[in-house]
Amino acid sequence: MFYPDELIEEIRYQNDIVEVISQYVRLNKKGSSHFGLCPFHNEKTPSFSVAQDKQIYHCFGCGAGGNVITFVMEYENYSFVEAIKVLADRVNISLPEPEISEEMRKMVQYKQQLYDANKEAAKYFYHQTSAPLGKKAYDYLNDRGIGDETRKKFGLGFSHFFRDDLYQYLTSKGYSDAVLRDSGLVLEDKNKPGELYDRFFNRVMFPIFDIHNRVIGFGGRVLGDGMPKYLNSPETKLFDKSKNLYGLNIARTSRRNNMILVEGYMDVISLHQAGFDNTVASLGTAFTKGQSNLIKRYTSELIIAYDSDNAGVNAILKAIPILEASDISVRVLKMLPYKDPDDFIKGEGPERFEEIIAASIPSFMFEVEQLEAKYNLSDPDHKTKFYQGIARKLVELENEIKRDSYFEAMINRYNMNPKALNSEMEKIGKDVGIVSHKREDASSSEGKIKNRFSKDSIVVAQKNILTFIVSHKDIFEAVRPYIKPSEFVDGLYRQVAEIIFELYEENLEINPAMIINKFVELDQQNNVAQVFNNDVKVENGMQFEKMVNESVQILKNAYIDKMSGQVTEVNDLQELIKVKRELQDLYISLNHG
Repeated sequence: MFYPDELIEEIRYQNDIVEVISQYVRLNKKGSSHFGLCPFHNEKTPSFSVAQDKQIYHCFGCGAGGNVITFVMEYENYSFVEAIKVLADRVNISLPEPEISEEMRKMVQYKQQLYDANKEAAKYFYHQTSAPLGKKAYDYLNDRGIGDETRKKFGLGFSHFFRDDLYQYLTSKGYSDAVLRDSGLVLEDKNKPGELYDRFFNRVMFPIFDIHNRVIGFGGRVLGDGMPKYLNSPETKLFDKSKNLYGLNIARTSRRNNMILVEGYMDVISLHQAGFDNTVASLGTAFTKGQSNLIKRYTSELIIAYDSDNAGVNAILKAIPILEASDISVRVLKMLPYKDPDDFIKGEGPERFEEIIAASIPSFMFEVEQLEAKYNLSDPDHKTKFYQGIARKLVELENEIKRDSYFEAMINRYNMNPKALNSEMEKIGKDVGIVSHKREDASSSEGKIKNRFSKDSIVVAQKNILTFIVSHKDIFEAVRPYIKPSEFVDGLYRQVAEIIFELYEENLEINPAMIINKFVELDQQNNVAQVFNNDVKVENGMQFEKMVNESVQILKNAYIDKMSGQVTEVNDLQELIKVKRELQDLYISLNHG
């Protein structure tokens, strides 16, 4: 249902990036670029650059970057298609109706009926809190400190204690039983087949919105002693709780440069009301990779503020590796003696909450503290096991600078012997490798090839190579015999390499803004833009040549390591080992003359 590439490129071409961004940001021309204050993070000195010749932007402060479509997506929080429509309207380009099959059309129409039913239910629930029978829910929210403005902002409502109240209302509006069942709003009575009743009754209702502010489900808190205390909508065609976050529709527009992750609806609402509009909750489920990927679209920094009880601590420990796998920097909030953020805000107020945010600790330190709590450090055996646990955690850190920093921190905090700690790390490293993921032993005598490079260095090498060949066709010609796009182990960089190689081989212009157009997701566009804004520092030609060679070596070694983990035949493994050995003698001359 997307538009043709040629049409998208024409829309981008006709929307000059300086003209469009100038509508949002005051820009001043300096040399060949335009500079202004970045709209994506707080700054006092302009670091936001717009290059008219390349038709791309880049912030040297926060790293945001892309073309004119990327900017509209990021600033307005639009999807790719929504941004295309806005820019097309701006230059009076008429967009054709996407061609879809009759089956697809019916599916789209039915899905829209589900959205409409949920929206109508949310409106109905909201208005019930103002009716006489909803006074109980209104008083509950009022007692919890939730004002009318906040109630309206989150659409908080009430479901009556009548078992078919909502069902009767929605059927009167023309919604079919099938739509109401599929929306998760009603259930069939097990004892009376064909008879439907409301899923939610006698509950304070919390509409769950997607990032486009559409109601996709509900959470309900029972009024009284009924069970369960909280009830959520089931999985539906609209609602997958593992891929959504409560409050994200508001938090994604926050001007704060991070997000706060909490457990419950009331925690989100209480913090938003106190001014922390960057708060989201994980919908009463264990934190998932889908939720982590969703957060990554909007921030690279997250503060976890789960409940202070044992269940909350265990949930934090499970969430940390999921978030870090998405390359999100994680810190943990300490709220004791309060149980949760809602209690803390009521007891201490917003100013004190700002203070504990500033004092939040890195996830590594939190994990170490939880590990420490398991041992009696006055017992030599317990102390040894604790130190071994620290060594293992240090080995699992892929970033060498981060590993060195925490190595020093652990020595200072626990008065550890640096030599002994380093020795233990080396011992563990031989078993599991320097990177955090274990690699299986091969059946051959030589074993599988070990990955000598950190994840960070592999990412940098791929990006550097792309930057070099985009900027200099002679560099492309020099490295072309030695590397192929398929050897880029990162999927995104592999796609960029395929595009660049194809353009060069067809003798076509390398247009940064046009290449960015090939990608739909905002985070992809930002990452691709960094290739064209990658400021590689070199002092002379020889240093540059060395950097090119190191990058090629790392890229090819990473590819071989990846393949070594996939081959099943000993002969194939031995061939990879042979190729890797030959790499040691590889040197690409750039002929500086």
